[in-house]
Amino acid sequence: MDTTSWRIGAAKQQFSEVVRRSQTEPQRIYNRNQLVAAVVSPEILNELEEPQGEQPGRTLADLFAEFRTICADEGYEVQVGERRNRKGWREDLEGEDGQAADRSRAGTR
Repeated sequence: MDTTSWRIGAAKQQFSEVVRRSQTEPQRIYNRNQLVAAVVSPEILNELEEPQGEQPGRTLADLFAEFRTICADEGYEVQVGERRNRKGWREDLEGEDGQAADRSRAGTR
């Protein structure tokens, strides 16, 4: 393993060294070749925990437009499935006669 990767047993035995090295770059800890933990400096942790902040004025449509632009720039083609109409939530709650179904008695007979 390289100098930023540790097996879990070695990380336990040399924890002080893992922490010392984490000050310059993140240290990854593996158990059976699967990443199970990472030790990072307090600065990196603070960056990860900082809220990204609201971006006022950006709508879902704006985000999709940005997504389409990025995909076009990268040469990706987004496949969009055929739209289908389905019953809305109100129709699900109403009976065939248009009246609200009595859900309190469902399954009591």
